[in-house]
Amino acid sequence: MSETSEILGRLAALPDAELVSLLRAAVAGRPGLGAVAAALAQVEGGHAEVGPPVMLDTEAEIVDAEPVASEQVGDVHAVPPVPFDGSGPAANAVTGGYSTSGVPTFDAVRDKVEQRFGTAKGMGELDRQTPAGRSADEQWEARGKAARERLDQIRKAMRDNDSGA
Repeated sequence: MSETSEILGRLAALPDAELVSLLRAAVAGRPGLGAVAAALAQVEGGHAEVGPPVMLDTEAEIVDAEPVASEQVGDVHAVPPVPFDGSGPAANAVTGGYSTSGVPTFDAVRDKVEQRFGTAKGMGELDRQTPAGRSADEQWEARGKAARERLDQIRKAMRDNDSGA
């Protein structure tokens, strides 16, 4: 058995969480593997899309597609396939809030912060509408009232001591 086969066998035997942490350590500090780091971040966050397995030692197959016939409105028109050479705006597209190099976009970060702020604000409003939340608000107000009354008593006592001396 070759060394590579042995390593691959050991990696395949690892649980998913351990494999992800091992891969994260392996790609750390390698700018050319930013897409792998972004994919690992999605896996850790539970946002990874499930698809067919990726095989590294296969070459891409280029298949000449036959024109697809459209039968809309009772007429048949040939629709030729759209060629894509890997350049242009689609190659630099941002998907899932990450650039092609794996860096989160400002829009994605802003949206995430706004969503968390909205959730926190909504949770506070909902908490105040529950019996426990109302009880906590009432307790807070009662403590504030008791504190003001005690402070007034202390001030009155200090004034009485000053005037009696």
